[in-house]
Amino acid sequence: MSAGKFEYAPAPESRSVVDLRSSYGLFVGGEFVPTVDGRMFKTVSPATEEVLAEVTEAGAEDVDRAVRAARTAYDSVWGPMSGRDRGKFLFRIARLIQERARELAVLESLDNGKPIRESRDVDIPLVAAHFFYYAGWADKLEYAGFGADPRPVGVAGQVIPWNFPLLMLAWKIAPALACGNTVVLKPAETTPLTALLFAEICQQADLPPGVVNIVTGAGATGQAIVEHEGVDKVAFTGSTEVGKAIARSVAGTPKKVTLELGGKAANVVFDDAPLDQAVEGIVNGIFFNQGHVCCAGSRLLVQENVYDEVLDRLKRRMATLRVGDPLDKNTDVGAINSAEQLRRIATLSEVGEAEGAERWSAPCELPDRGYWFAPTIFTGVTQAHRIAREEIFGPVLSILTFRTPAEAVEKANNTPYGLSAGVWTEKGSRILWMADRLRAGVVWANTFNRFDPTSPFGGYKESGHGREGGRHGLAAYLQAGHPKAGHPKEAARA
Repeated sequence: MSAGKFEYAPAPESRSVVDLRSSYGLFVGGEFVPTVDGRMFKTVSPATEEVLAEVTEAGAEDVDRAVRAARTAYDSVWGPMSGRDRGKFLFRIARLIQERARELAVLESLDNGKPIRESRDVDIPLVAAHFFYYAGWADKLEYAGFGADPRPVGVAGQVIPWNFPLLMLAWKIAPALACGNTVVLKPAETTPLTALLFAEICQQADLPPGVVNIVTGAGATGQAIVEHEGVDKVAFTGSTEVGKAIARSVAGTPKKVTLELGGKAANVVFDDAPLDQAVEGIVNGIFFNQGHVCCAGSRLLVQENVYDEVLDRLKRRMATLRVGDPLDKNTDVGAINSAEQLRRIATLSEVGEAEGAERWSAPCELPDRGYWFAPTIFTGVTQAHRIAREEIFGPVLSILTFRTPAEAVEKANNTPYGLSAGVWTEKGSRILWMADRLRAGVVWANTFNRFDPTSPFGGYKESGHGREGGRHGLAAYLQAGHPKAGHPKEAARA
């Protein structure tokens, strides 16, 4: 043991549970099909830079074929199907996800770079939970508060990011199918493999052809989906810049849209907080999934009189973090998802030093191959620093101080984003006071990065538009029906 850090024997998860193909086609109309123009790209392991598979890059004609397949399935099978029967398919998918959980977790860590214990214990259980939850809603939509006879929107075009590939797929597909829509989904170009395995699960579940279509590719593929005239609903999770472009492209059209975008969340620690618990929450808030989390607690606000103590405890805790092989069950922090993302993290960290902030990184050996960045904190940060204003999307924490609750609220809200926040204090009244004033879609109290399929998630300002999860997540995939009979005011409006 050195420096208070236990030495662990390697405990790698076996790759043999995953049967990787050398190449993958598009999933359209219930089958894997080749692209029209035959373009391919490679997906690599961010931990080793090895090529995992070749994947098809869908063009405009491929997207058109997928949208037409989704429309046919919507008109002939899925739209007319009873909610009870749709729910059976969703329950079947949820059970298959549970049965193939180990395979999905290993593939997610291989393609994404996140630690296997996160894929295994967080991502995949939540994926199954979302399908179970929305399966339960499928035959109860008239009780969801959207009228007595809510109708599906039609064909949903969905574009998801690389940080939670399969979980973001579940957030999008589960409510869409429960409401009677069909979907065309594009996974991120760096992490397409679990979406393609999900396509196999759809086949295994005997889901009617065309209900779910998976088209792989880069930004141009996503743009083709968003702008296709046959798409009735657009759902996007990703950067604020791309979200703004999507909003401009759908303006003036009848398309419904939800956007879940960037964040720069404040994690606020008061002097009466349980500090050991708070430090664990700080670490989980920013170093979970290598900081590749839109709601990451990337700005730490500490009350001045406990600043030194919190900083000392945080450094001691960070020194125990294990960075390395994502498939090792002992790993705490895995690989950065891509070379491009690593360059952005490194560039903004250099900017932080150039602007006068003090940088400290956890002492750890980084592997020779792959994309790695040591967990890092910056002190001496002001609100004017770029690292305190811009989303870094990596394991980098900016630490600021405050004196009063009012100052904490002012600093926390001093951002164009508004996705999440955390509050650490023993006073319940203070938690409620803060939550009422923080302009954030989610406020966690004495915890951070807790998710549940029954709870809505979404942001304010440049963090997006609309909500996903919970009953609220159904709204974007439904056209409001007639009001329920028996209520005189509703009947008058009708």
